[in-house]
Parts: sequence; structure tokens; C-alpha cells
Amino acid sequence: MSRLIGGQGRGRRLKSPPGTETRPTGARVRQTLFDILAPEIPGSRFLDLCAGGGGVGLEALSRGASRVVLVDRSAGAVAAMRANAAAMAGLGGVVEVFRQEARTAATGLLASGHAFDVVYVDPPYESDLYLPLLEQAGQGLLAEGGVAVAEHFHKRELPARIGRLVRARSVRIGDHRLSFYRREA
Repeated sequence: MSRLIGGQGRGRRLKSPPGTETRPTGARVRQTLFDILAPEIPGSRFLDLCAGGGGVGLEALSRGASRVVLVDRSAGAVAAMRANAAAMAGLGGVVEVFRQEARTAATGLLASGHAFDVVYVDPPYESDLYLPLLEQAGQGLLAEGGVAVAEHFHKRELPARIGRLVRARSVRIGDHRLSFYRREA
């Protein structure tokens, strides 16, 4: 069971989905992520694709995001996300949970005109979802001036340019890497 590491909900325990289907983002990776994103989180719209138990998105809520959308295809993950979101109901902000495949959810959100200030992409490390999800982010899912972040295995190199996105920064944390993308000017 992990805990929120910052913001109003600091120290709250988060339920994890049962089994080994999901890999929760560790505290060290979340700390690095939110240290980098700190100026962008307050009041932001945050999309967490392949969210597992929702720890990253709920960390954003705890730190002041106004809207958090959590997406995962697993019933166990969605149940954990809903329980975690309910436990944080008093912190403000809006949390929406969708049980869908990430590409389908991204397509639906894009078609309905939703744009996010932060799009977080964290599929299973061996997945082929990184490029399609980041391409969708660059097609309008990512708001003007927003940032898309991919968490991936440090030995898996993601391209410097994906559709309309250009990698602005890459940080290694142990066996993990965070790649930060911005829309091309």
C-alpha cells in the first residue's frame, strides 16, 4: 500500500489493485515527477492514462489540480481508483474514473474537446502504447503550454519527437525514466 507524499492529502494511504497486473509508481519517481511539475500542478487539468490505483493522478489532486481523470482497463484498478478517490473527496477538485483501454479513452476525450495541462502516460513497460498515446496528446489532448510525461524503463528509449511533441527533458530515477514532452511551437 502506498501513500500520498505531498499536498493536502500527504500521508494518506492508497489502495492498490489486487494481483500483479499493475505496477504502482514508486514514491521516489512520484517525488521527482512532482518536484519538476510543481509550478504547473495548482489549478491544472491532469490526465493519468494507465493509472493503476490512481496514485499519480491523486497525488496531483492532493497538490492542487482542479480536475483529474484516471483511466485504466482493469476492473481491479478501477475499483482501487474509485475507493482512493472517495477517500480524498474533501480535498477539492474533481476526479473522474474511466474503465477503458487508454487509446479508446484518449480518442473519446479528444473527440469531446477535452484538453489537459498534464497528460501522464504509464502503460506496462513492454507495451506498444507509448507512441500512440503521446501522438494523441499532441493532437489536441494536451492543452497549449501543457506537458506530456511518459514513465518508462530506463533502457527503453523514446523518440525525441513524437508527432507534434518534442522531448524537452528526460530524467532517470533508478530503473525508471521520465520523459517530458511539449507541443512544438
